[in-house]
Amino acid sequence: MSNFVQTQKEIKTYLLARVPLIIFDTAERGRAEKLLRRVAQEISADISYYTDARQVTSLTRSGISMNVDRDPLSYIQNEFKHKKGAIFALGDCRRLGDDTTYAREVLNLVYLAQESSCTLILISPDPVWGRLAEFGMMVRLDHPNAEERKGQIESFVAMYGRRYPIRWGENEILRAAALLQGFSETQIDNILSSVLIEHAGLQKEDLAELVNQKSRLYAVVPSIQAVQVPADLPVAGLEHLKMWLHAKQKIFFSPSEQLHRYDLQTPRGILLVGVPGCGKSLSARMVAREWELPLFRFDLGTIYDKYVGESEKKMKEALAFLDNVSPCVVWIDEIEKALSVSDGGNDVGRRVLGQFLFWLQESESRVFLVATANDVQALPSELFRKGRFSEIFFVDLPNAAERKATLRQYCERSLHWYPHEKEMERLVEATCGFTYADIEYAVKNLAEDLLLSHETDVSVSALTTRFFQMIPYSKTYPETLEQLRAWGAERAVNASETEEE
Repeated sequence: MSNFVQTQKEIKTYLLARVPLIIFDTAERGRAEKLLRRVAQEISADISYYTDARQVTSLTRSGISMNVDRDPLSYIQNEFKHKKGAIFALGDCRRLGDDTTYAREVLNLVYLAQESSCTLILISPDPVWGRLAEFGMMVRLDHPNAEERKGQIESFVAMYGRRYPIRWGENEILRAAALLQGFSETQIDNILSSVLIEHAGLQKEDLAELVNQKSRLYAVVPSIQAVQVPADLPVAGLEHLKMWLHAKQKIFFSPSEQLHRYDLQTPRGILLVGVPGCGKSLSARMVAREWELPLFRFDLGTIYDKYVGESEKKMKEALAFLDNVSPCVVWIDEIEKALSVSDGGNDVGRRVLGQFLFWLQESESRVFLVATANDVQALPSELFRKGRFSEIFFVDLPNAAERKATLRQYCERSLHWYPHEKEMERLVEATCGFTYADIEYAVKNLAEDLLLSHETDVSVSALTTRFFQMIPYSKTYPETLEQLRAWGAERAVNASETEEE
């Protein structure tokens, strides 16, 4: 059952029970009006309704209005005195969180409503003074769920389908509904309208534009930056990781109703541990590109502040931002550097870590976290609890097939050279023990020389010479590599196929 339907049932029950005060917690006033109209029709009741713009109107009878000069309280008082069972909804009310003269006037109206079997409905997302709230029941109207978003998009497509070329079928509508999770009806209409006008229609490829529009609706959080992902991003190797992501993608975008049926959650994310320069950070971009989701880089180190309480506040704001822009991919690079501050008796660090771990475990938002780590020993043990990451992958040095694919990629893009098979075999052999970063550096170093010398011919010997002049990571840090491999063999899944495979 959607939250809209459930809220409608609750308000209907409270009105029939003559509850004197209903606190309607929502920022979507238009949606609240629609709900109250339906309730009024179901119980055959008239609901008077006040807003600053329209003054007093009826939600059930058109053409009924009364100008009260933006002071509805005295009007409501008169209604409650002379109409037993009257229902009045305040769409615009001042803040009621504190003990003020205005709050006490509203409290007096509730006393009067209680005496005359009337009901006052306050529509506001703001807190309500405790003494006032004691007299009422609170209902909360959440943002549209998947079914409601799907229906809204279908209505939008039907409305504009004759004026614009719209090429969205069932799959595209379902995907758009998933991408627009966490938005109000008004925001969804605004986003769809913006994309429709900008592209003079809606094509399948315009789904990606929904992602760009989403991040513009929220205030910037300093610790989180949007990352642009190239549409043609090539990623060589990591075949086991790619297969795992392909399978989990279907679950990530499954309707909530299906997940609840099997008591499942969407995939939380992955922790990539391993050799520096072997594609861990690039994997975050790969996920965002393949899943067509926005990518945000979360710099955990900027959360910490010298002032008391500020670090926890910044973390709360950052996590709220991520929940709001979901579904999305979040990338935390070298997570051990930020979370290691929680060790050594640092109370602030432990509290911030606790906030982060709780969100990682309990958040219901569709946020897929890609965290990378080079020094796994520096990570707090709590991070490895099952359920916080969907899987932990070990990223090793590229095997022969991965080196071949990487060499071909960089040779074509940087050198505009297409080595034949025998030449490629020599290059693959020459790069044994190299990281992806090592290979990229050597190829682009040769490309720089070609640019300066204005030469165009490339030979296999020129490139292999560059490789022989380099000292790869495997020879620079052999002890560290051995330790990483020993850890990965026991505690993580290999992200790539082994040489034997």
